Amino acid sequence: MKFLLTSSGITNPSIADALTELLGKPVSESHALFVPTGVYPFPGGAASAWEATRGKEGAPLTDLGWKSMGVLELTALPTIRRENWVPAVEEADALLVWGGDVLYLTHWMRESGLADLLPTLTDLVYVGTSAGSIAVTPYNCDAEFDLEFVPDGSDMGESAERALGLVDFTVYPHLNDPDMEDTALANITTWASTIPIPTYAIDDETAIAVVDGEARVVSEGEWALLNGA
Repeated sequence: MKFLLTSSGITNPSIADALTELLGKPVSESHALFVPTGVYPFPGGAASAWEATRGKEGAPLTDLGWKSMGVLELTALPTIRRENWVPAVEEADALLVWGGDVLYLTHWMRESGLADLLPTLTDLVYVGTSAGSIAVTPYNCDAEFDLEFVPDGSDMGESAERALGLVDFTVYPHLNDPDMEDTALANITTWASTIPIPTYAIDDETAIAVVDGEARVVSEGEWALLNGA
């Protein structure tokens, strides 16, 4: 399986070129599925999901000129026969996973069965945006924030600091975003020192491409590799 883990989508030519390279063909010849699920827990989440699906949320992803586009709604999958949705994922060239609440997103990736299916899809390109990128790493850098949106009485917050672990490093997106105090490099460095694996701090002009477990940075902006504990 291949990954393109971004902070804010396909924001510059270098990241766009990396996507084409991972796909092995132009976007215009590629079929994609879009996952909006992670944004629902936030106020206005339903509207944000629609705006993201139609490519109007300011992070280029669904509006890149794909040959075809479908929506994979994770909360619906447990109520659908697997033979009616798994083939769509298996046949897709790219899975575009939107941001939002990492806890909610990883919960439904597990509950839907998608988390178990993903490692078997060797040709699929997983394109993450923000929380969609964090979700496939071993550690959730947004755990404290995400817990604010866990429903009362839910066990969703158990082991909040852990994500799916499909790659062997963590990602901390939105480096030095002026609207997010926790994304200052000093704060990220402090958090990264508490975990035993490397952390990539990336801004919105940076992505991490992963093929066969090998990661490389694609950037027209700022990034840092923090080695952790």
